[in-house]
Amino acid sequence: MGLTGCLDTQLFNPPQILTGGINSQTPDEYPAYSSDGRYLAFASDRNNNRDIFLYDLQQRRLVDLPNINRRDSRQDQPALNADGRFIAYVSSERGKTDIFVYDRQTQRSELLTSRIRGSVRHPTISGDGRYVAFETSQLGQWHIATVERGTSATNSGSLQQ
Repeated sequence: MGLTGCLDTQLFNPPQILTGGINSQTPDEYPAYSSDGRYLAFASDRNNNRDIFLYDLQQRRLVDLPNINRRDSRQDQPALNADGRFIAYVSSERGKTDIFVYDRQTQRSELLTSRIRGSVRHPTISGDGRYVAFETSQLGQWHIATVERGTSATNSGSLQQ
């Protein structure tokens, strides 16, 4: 008995590989949508360094992200809040993995994990950008930690484990 009578073409559509600045000849990984569907953030090695990129799906172009990517470190694993204003990501700029949140409006990043000694990975950010959750190995195994961000970039927020 063949499956041809049971096939629904909507179930077996191949994935679409997007063009227009998203994909490159190097690894492009960790895609993350804003919940409004307008922006797609991802990490890529296209500039001979692991960097964060933001693609505007309405305008079909990459968006400038001044001050987020640094030549002396790797930026990786982006997560977007609901409207794409805030990008939570992992960076190695302090010689270890840390979680930062980049504000597209101010073009500045806020360090959230200055007091964590272990590794961190896989950040996620709430719709309003106020809360960030991530994995940390600070206690000898992977646990979930959350940070409630302060009301300004100078107020570091509080860490919950």
